[in-house]
Amino acid sequence: MSRPLQRRRTRRGAITVGSAAALLAATMVPISGATADPADVTDLGSADELGASAVTDAFMPSASSPTGAWFVQLEGEPTTQGGNEAAIASSQEQLEQEAEELDVELEVRQVFTDLWNGIAIDATDEDAAVLATASNVVAVYPVLEIEAPTTPSPTVPEMVSALTMTGADIAQSELGFTGAGVRVGVIDTGVDYDHPDLGGSGVDDPSNFPNERVVAGWDFVGDDFNADDSSPSYQPVPHPDADPDDCEGHGTHVAGIVGASGDPAEGGVRGVAPDAEIGAYRVFGCDGSTTADIMLAAMERALNDGMDVVNQSIGSAFASWPQYPTAVGSDNLVDAGVVMVASIGNSGDLGLFAAGAPGVGEKVIGVASFDNLEITANAIEVDGELIVYMPASASPEAPTSGTLPVSVAGEPGTDAGRSCGGIDADLTGTIALVQRGACPDGVVGTSFYEKALNAQEAGAAAAIIYNNAPGLVNPTVEGEVEITIPVIFVGLDDGLAIYATATDDDGAEVTWTDETAQAPNPTGGLVSDFSSFGLAADLSLKPDLGAPGGSIWSTLPLEGGAYGSNSGTSMASPHVAGAAALYLQAHPDAEPLQVRDAFQNTADPAVWSLNPSLGILEPTNHQGAGLLDVDDAILSTTTVSPGKLSLGESEGGPVTREITVRNGGTAPVTYEISFEDTLALGQNAEWGDSADVPGFYFAPSTVDHPASVTVKPGKSVTFEVTISPEPEFDQVQYGGFIYLMNGDEQISVPYAGFAGDYQSLPMLTPGDYGFPVLAELTGCDRLIGVDCTMNGVWDLVEGSGHVYSMADGDVPTILAHLDAPVDNLRIDVYKANPDGTRGDPVHPRFFNYLDVDHLGRTGGGPNVFMPYTWDGTRSHNDREREVPDGDYVLVLSVVNALGDRANPDDVETYETPAFTIDRDGDGNPPPPSPGDLLKELIKQLGKLLAKIVCKLLGIC
Repeated sequence: MSRPLQRRRTRRGAITVGSAAALLAATMVPISGATADPADVTDLGSADELGASAVTDAFMPSASSPTGAWFVQLEGEPTTQGGNEAAIASSQEQLEQEAEELDVELEVRQVFTDLWNGIAIDATDEDAAVLATASNVVAVYPVLEIEAPTTPSPTVPEMVSALTMTGADIAQSELGFTGAGVRVGVIDTGVDYDHPDLGGSGVDDPSNFPNERVVAGWDFVGDDFNADDSSPSYQPVPHPDADPDDCEGHGTHVAGIVGASGDPAEGGVRGVAPDAEIGAYRVFGCDGSTTADIMLAAMERALNDGMDVVNQSIGSAFASWPQYPTAVGSDNLVDAGVVMVASIGNSGDLGLFAAGAPGVGEKVIGVASFDNLEITANAIEVDGELIVYMPASASPEAPTSGTLPVSVAGEPGTDAGRSCGGIDADLTGTIALVQRGACPDGVVGTSFYEKALNAQEAGAAAAIIYNNAPGLVNPTVEGEVEITIPVIFVGLDDGLAIYATATDDDGAEVTWTDETAQAPNPTGGLVSDFSSFGLAADLSLKPDLGAPGGSIWSTLPLEGGAYGSNSGTSMASPHVAGAAALYLQAHPDAEPLQVRDAFQNTADPAVWSLNPSLGILEPTNHQGAGLLDVDDAILSTTTVSPGKLSLGESEGGPVTREITVRNGGTAPVTYEISFEDTLALGQNAEWGDSADVPGFYFAPSTVDHPASVTVKPGKSVTFEVTISPEPEFDQVQYGGFIYLMNGDEQISVPYAGFAGDYQSLPMLTPGDYGFPVLAELTGCDRLIGVDCTMNGVWDLVEGSGHVYSMADGDVPTILAHLDAPVDNLRIDVYKANPDGTRGDPVHPRFFNYLDVDHLGRTGGGPNVFMPYTWDGTRSHNDREREVPDGDYVLVLSVVNALGDRANPDDVETYETPAFTIDRDGDGNPPPPSPGDLLKELIKQLGKLLAKIVCKLLGIC
C-alpha cells in the first residue's frame, strides 16, 4: 500500500487529493507577434502574478452517476421536434416493460416528452449499463448534481452603471423599450413575489402570488430539498408545490436584474426589462444543490407556461458536451420559439473546457461575465483617506470602530511581502499588510487562507491582503485552522499606498469605520476572472457573448434585507435575458437565433483582462463576441449570420466558412472587411502547458476574405472566409474577429478553433499518484450503495493479489483523472490468469460493466481524481449478473473527443493488476461450473489441434 488519498467534497462538489491545486494559466506573448514557438515568446507571468484566481476546488465529472440517478434517452423525437405524444408514451411504456422482464428495478423520477424524449430514473450503475442496451434506448447519461448558486457578497455597486455598460439605459429611456408584453422565465431558487420591486406589497403573504409582475411559476423541490450527498442536510426527495417563493436569495437577485421596476432614486432597483412578466421556477431548496433532471422538468414547465425567454443562471461545470440532456433540452426550447439564456460558469480559475451545460447548448446564448464599472463598499480610513475593501468570507466581521497600527510582511513583489514561509516578526496588536500572489513550490503562503493564517500566527489583530494586479475580489480564508482575526482585501494601488505610508518614519494607522465609499472598478468593462473558459467539448465556440456580472446590485428576499450584491455569470445571464425581452418588444417577429446573431453582431470586443495595456483582445473562448450592446442591436438594420464561426480542429488544413450579410435598410450598404486576432491558449505539455494551466500566446492567423461587400436594400450577400492558425501552434485554442465596417458602424463575428490534432490530447494522465490506479476504500463518512460520497479516503493497491470483500464499500475501485473531454468511457471485466495477467472476458459477449458517452474533463489540477467503483456485476443480454468469487482484471478505456472508437490511436486504456473477490471470506473461490470446465476443455483441445496441424502439415 502507498500513502492514502483523500476525497474531499468542496463547495463545487469537488473531489481533491492532498494539496492538489492548479493555476489558471501561464501567460506568454511573443515579442514579435509572428510565431508561437515557446523559444520566441515573452513570459508575462503566471495567473496568480497577474491577479487571476488560484484554484481551490473543482467540479468532478462522473461516468458513474454522482446522484444515483440516470437520464435514459429513448428513440424518437420530443414533441417540440415533431414527435407524437402517443408514440413517445408507448416508447416509455416499452422501456418499463423491458426493465421488468430484465429484473431491472426502475424507479422513475421524471418523465420528459416536450423538450427531450426520455426518463430520469434512480438506478445503480450496472442497471444503467443494462438499460443502455435495451432495444429503444439511444443513450444513458448521469444526472449531475448542480451546485447551489453563491450568496450575495457585501459590495454595494450600482445597477445603474451595469445598465449603462450595455446600453440598456438608452433602450429604456431613449428608445422606449421596457420588455412590456414579453414573458421571461427564471429557473433558479424561486422569486420573492412579495418584493415591491417585483410587483409585491412589501409584506410576506403567499396570496401575493401570482401578481402583475410574477405571473407564473412552480416549486419543484420544497424547502428542505438538498441533492448534495456530502452535506449534513442531504435530503434528495423533492416535495413540489405551487408556491415558488425564494428562501435562498439567488433567484430573487436574478429576477431583479431581469426586470425589477423599483425607483433607484428611492433606493429601489430598476432591471433591464422593468415591464417584462416573470415566471418563477424553483429548482433549489433553501440550501444545497439540485439535480439536472429537475432543471429539465422546469424547462418543460416554462415552455408550457408560454415563456418567451428563459434564463438559467445555473449549470454543471465541465459538463462541456452539447449532447448532455439539459443542453439538448435547451436547444429544443429554442426550436420551440423560446430565447434560451444560460450562464457559462464561474470556473475561470480551472482552465480550459470548463464551460458547462446548459450554456454549451448549440442554440443557447451562453453568457460570460464582465466586471461592473463602479462599486460601493465598506471603507477603512488610512491617512485621512477612505479606502474601499472586500471582507474575506470565513473570517470574523470587520469592526466599525477602532484604530490599529500597520505592520508590513515585506516589500511588494517579494516572497516576504507575500508572507511565503510565514512571518517571523511579532505583529501583536497590529494589522498585517500582505500582498496577494504565489509562493515557490512547496512553500506555504500562496492561498488567501495561508496568508491570513501566517498573519494570525504572527500575532496580528487583523490582516489586509492587497492585490497584485488591478481589481478587487471577494476572498475566502476558510481552512482547517479557524481564522479568528478580521481579514479584508484592498486593491493594488491602495495596498501600495498603505505600504508607502507604513514604511515612512511616522508609520500608518488603519481606522475602522461604518462608512461606505464609491470607487471606479479598475477592471470595469473587462472579462471577470471567474468567468469560465470554453471551448465546448465538440470545439464549438462558447461562450457566445458577455454582460455585467461582477459586483451587481439587485433585489433580495425581504427577509434577507431586500437588496444586496452578487458577482458571477449568474448575474450576467439575466442581464442578457432582460435584453432579449427588450429586443423582442422592438422586434416581436424575431426568431431566437436571430436574437443571438443580433447580440453577437453588435457586441463590443474587450482587451485582455490580465494585461489591458498590451491592447491585445481577450480570447474568444473567454469573452465570446464581447460585451452586450443592446441599443445597437435593436437599432441595427444589418444582420450577419452565423453570429460566430466554430472552426473545429486545424489538422486537416485551412477551414472555410460562409458568412451571409442581410441589409434590412432602405439604401445599399458597403462594408469593408477585416479581421483581428485574439490571444490564444495552449495546453501542449511539451511547451509546459496543460488544460488546467494553459499558456497565453499571440501570433497572427492567416485569413483570406474579400476586401468589401455591397448589399442592396432588402437583399443578402454571402461570402467566404478561409482561416488557418499560426503553423507553429499545436494543441492551442486560437481565435479572432471578422469585422464588417461601414463608417462608424462595426459588425463583428467571433471565430475560434483548435490548432493541431484534437485527438492528440492525452486523456488518462498520471498526476503525482500514477493515475489510473487500483485502490481500496479505507475511510468514508457516507456510503451510498458502493460509492463513498463524503470524506472518502483510499489506499493505492500495488501489485496483484489484493482481496475485496465486496461489503461496506470494500469494492474494486479505479481512481482516474481525465485531462481532456472524452467521447466514451467504459469498464470491462476479465478473468485473471494464474500468473496475474489478463485472461478471457468473463463472458464471450457480455463482459461490460460501465459504458457512458460524452464526459467532460476532470478539473482542478492533475491530482484530482474520480473513483470508478465496480460492484461485482456485469451486464448480460440486457440483464445484470453477479460474477462469482475469484480473480479478475478490470480494463478502463476512453475514446478521444470526436475520435473514432475503431481507431486504436484514438483510444487509451488502463488495465488493473489482478485482484480477488472473496465475499464469503473463506479465501477460496468456488469450483468452476460444468459449463466453464467444458469451455476450458474445448479451448485446450483447440490449442492441441493447432499444434498438431502446424507440425504435420506446416500450417501454422
